[in-house]
Amino acid sequence: MNLQTLNRTDAIRDLNDAFRRSFIGGVVTITAGIEDLPPDRRRTLLQAVRAFESFDADNDPHGEHDFGAIELDSISAFWKVDYFDRSMTMGSPDPGDPVVTTRVLTIMLADEY
Repeated sequence: MNLQTLNRTDAIRDLNDAFRRSFIGGVVTITAGIEDLPPDRRRTLLQAVRAFESFDADNDPHGEHDFGAIELDSISAFWKVDYFDRSMTMGSPDPGDPVVTTRVLTIMLADEY
């Protein structure tokens, strides 16, 4: 990895972390299974997504903090950040540049994957 790649990865990771922790700066989508959870369980799960820090080589091989798996009582859930262009019609030309990127955070039950 060269310095330019590391800086780009750092930018993507920082943008992903800021978005996931705040739910500000992109689009947050939950699946029907998450929507069907009792409100208190859904709220606790969303808080766990925001607080997620268990990144390792298995779930974050590129260092972008764009995926996580959560076990909460009897709930297994995944979250994933995807990168789209501003019109949301194609992938982002540069996920490290928030001017040209719309981040989409999808939160789903593991069995909905």
